[in-house]
Amino acid sequence: MNFDILTLFPNMFDNILNESIIGRAVKNGIVTFNFTNIRDFSGNKHNRVDDYPYGGGQGMVMMPQCIYSAYKSVAEKYDTKPHTVYLSPKGTVFNQKKAAELAHYDSIVLLCGHYEGVDQRVLDEIVDEEISIGDYVLTGGELPAMVVIDAVCRMLDGVLSCEESFSDESHFDGLLEYPQYTRPPEFLGKSVPEILLSGDHKKIEKWRREKSIEETKSKRPDMYEKWKNENN
Repeated sequence: MNFDILTLFPNMFDNILNESIIGRAVKNGIVTFNFTNIRDFSGNKHNRVDDYPYGGGQGMVMMPQCIYSAYKSVAEKYDTKPHTVYLSPKGTVFNQKKAAELAHYDSIVLLCGHYEGVDQRVLDEIVDEEISIGDYVLTGGELPAMVVIDAVCRMLDGVLSCEESFSDESHFDGLLEYPQYTRPPEFLGKSVPEILLSGDHKKIEKWRREKSIEETKSKRPDMYEKWKNENN
């Protein structure tokens, strides 16, 4: 899978995408990242990419031409239009289901905005969907892009080993994950639940399912109600 990231700050991604599971996926050729600096397409000697908003108001708005030119430099590599996502607080809130949907694309373009936003005309022209990682505002789209990349890459074949499989993780089937334990068997006077030491895999699976439901009902009642409605 290939990600093309359109950004004013490509260096922000260096460490994040070269470490841990994502870094391993890059080394194994499962995923590739290409960064295009929008400022390189400013078309003026001052490399300016923003201007005051028409109609007045606070802040600056990213101009359309530099973004469009940056996008075209990427899109021309593909035979068909690449799926293009704008990271925006106005977008659909990102979740595990959306991560799974995005994982089916061979290539994705991520547009990272900045300042007070992006001229609507270029969004209308190139963007297929807008995604938000939560109901709050960040300085730019770089951090949301990293979140989307991490969640999507984990869904790709070969990125996670069997031991790291995403199928038992929180949100995969609409429930939070069950509590996890490891050595030592006793810590600060608290013991690992006996069922996990029993070796009875059917009972362990049943216990974990029950705990997932309990965790979700207690910590995320909104998720629990949604899961209950969908499974009854």
